Amino acid sequence: MSAIKPEPGQAAPDFSLYDSDKKKVSLSDYKGKNVLLLFFPQAFTGTCTKELCSTRDNIAVYNQANAQVLGISVDSIFTLAKYKEEQQLNFPLLSDFNKEVSTAYGTLYDNFVFDMKGVSKRSAFVIDKSGIVQYAEVLETASDLPDFTAIQAILSGLN
Repeated sequence: MSAIKPEPGQAAPDFSLYDSDKKKVSLSDYKGKNVLLLFFPQAFTGTCTKELCSTRDNIAVYNQANAQVLGISVDSIFTLAKYKEEQQLNFPLLSDFNKEVSTAYGTLYDNFVFDMKGVSKRSAFVIDKSGIVQYAEVLETASDLPDFTAIQAILSGLN
């Protein structure tokens, strides 16, 4: 079973994952900066591509909010590297292949499409400069998108 998602006001679970450039990235690397964690089910799927490309196109909004965007899925680093290149994404994609971070954030499907188990639910977490969760949204329906208006309002209020 998935863990319970961290709620606003709680410390964000720290983690270390490899990004699509094969570099190890830790949440604690971004202390002093706001972080937007975007968990997504799978690379190369329609809604994920729409969500991440929209984030790519709005990266200036996140940069102005002193926020680092991190995309996380259970895809391999090799899949994520190809996906990032094809979609020209301008933020790191992290591989949670072992599902530990998705579990810590309470964002795993027990059963996804085609009987796939352990796929990340589409989710968004805003973590402030001190490592405290300020926004947490876990979507049960993969075709839904996070409330980016609310996310951007939270981020602009943090600075």
